[in-house]
Amino acid sequence: MASTTRGQAPFGNRALLITSLAVPLTGWTVHAVSLHRKLAAARRDPLTGLLGRDGYTTRARQTLDRYGDSALVVLVDLDHFKQINDGPGGHAAGDRVLAATAQRLTTWAGSRGAVGRLGGDEFAVAVRIGRARREIRLAQLATLLAQPVQTDDGALVDVAASIGAASPDVIGTTDLGLLQRAADAAMYAGKHTGAAVCAGPQHAAMPSINGRRAGRPGTHTLGQAA
Repeated sequence: MASTTRGQAPFGNRALLITSLAVPLTGWTVHAVSLHRKLAAARRDPLTGLLGRDGYTTRARQTLDRYGDSALVVLVDLDHFKQINDGPGGHAAGDRVLAATAQRLTTWAGSRGAVGRLGGDEFAVAVRIGRARREIRLAQLATLLAQPVQTDDGALVDVAASIGAASPDVIGTTDLGLLQRAADAAMYAGKHTGAAVCAGPQHAAMPSINGRRAGRPGTHTLGQAA
């Protein structure tokens, strides 16, 4: 009986040691996961220097939480971008246009705005702009993004962008996903017009994949009658 007890004691000690080691190991795992998420959120697009999708999403939600109905979510899609990449300047010209677009969006949004590159030639902005100034500010953005871009060899590349915007006070929510869906639908409603389009409730409810639909009745294009 005594021998059995002596045989079990080392095993019990080992189990205690393993358990004691597992506690800090578990804590470190949680810390590592948290650190990885923070790094992913802070990671920037190497070409444009903008926030990546995860980082933008975090910052955009903070903007919406902070400013509520005074916030504005804007989606931008460069028109005919494939033609720029396939043109005389090639991908170098395309990269220059992407970098210039990122710089223009950053300047327009200001230091407190969240600007991200969602992928390819798609960009997103979350910024504080009250209802009274939205029309003029979005018109300014459309003009800014339509300026030709000079490439490294001095050539000028014509640029066009489609712009859609959505605000919590119009859409009735501060949910980023719903606002982006509405902004996306509005953007494609005004595709190739060169004018920014503000989303209405109908855009948020539009059944579509990523909001990619042609223009529909009720779209309000800035500078035109609703």
